[in-house]
Amino acid sequence: MSELFAAVCQFSPSASPEGNRARVVELIGDAAARGAHLVVLPEYSNYFVDPLDASFAANAETLDGPFVRTLQSAASAHDVTVIAGLVEEAGDRVHNTLVAVDATGLLATYRKQHLYDAFGSRESDWLEPGDLGDAQTIEVAGLRIAMMTCYDLRFPEVARTLVDAGADAIVVPAEWVRGPLKEYHWTTLLAARAIENTVYVVAADHPAPIGVGHSQIIDPAGVVIGGVGTGEGIAVAPLTKDAVDAVREKNPALRLRRYRVVPR
Repeated sequence: MSELFAAVCQFSPSASPEGNRARVVELIGDAAARGAHLVVLPEYSNYFVDPLDASFAANAETLDGPFVRTLQSAASAHDVTVIAGLVEEAGDRVHNTLVAVDATGLLATYRKQHLYDAFGSRESDWLEPGDLGDAQTIEVAGLRIAMMTCYDLRFPEVARTLVDAGADAIVVPAEWVRGPLKEYHWTTLLAARAIENTVYVVAADHPAPIGVGHSQIIDPAGVVIGGVGTGEGIAVAPLTKDAVDAVREKNPALRLRRYRVVPR
């Protein structure tokens, strides 16, 4: 396969786990019908209320629970790889977790490392941060794919560790909360992570009024090649390893850098 078609699905997860499962099945089918091989859903796709509260723990699931099983079934039915965010059980608290699945099952996980204790929010009141360590990647159509979540976008070190693990594309499921300048922060940081790492960035957000929307697919030169506005919707765009290689040939920033990233 010379091209990997990626889809970002922008939708509003609700307080109904059953309703969310039905909606993601519909979105995966719609994206596949538009030619997608990789389907990206937002953060908190299995359950969401605003603001965060104790109901997140009550609705958290395991990695073999009904939400992940639903993703696997839909991935198998449409022959696609799916990446989505869910609320995962973590004792008395929860993890904000990403999963990558295909017809064979669970391929990789990522637990949000930087919790959103900013702009008046306190995610750490309810969530346990993910452990630092080796980045998990998956291969789809010859491209190496890695994952990070929402607030992690504000920390360039996270993306750099993913690139050090071989990523050609970074997937960013998010619930980027609205507020003054927040749309500007979102689109600027997405482009910056693409440009400085010479990778594709594939980002799926919640729509307005809670999220900012503007889910995007950005190429390794920082150009938006697919996107959604502020409402619900799907955008699809092609990704190629040749494009990554061509940008890195012209701009060998990864090879020329003189610093490495290590955990604190």
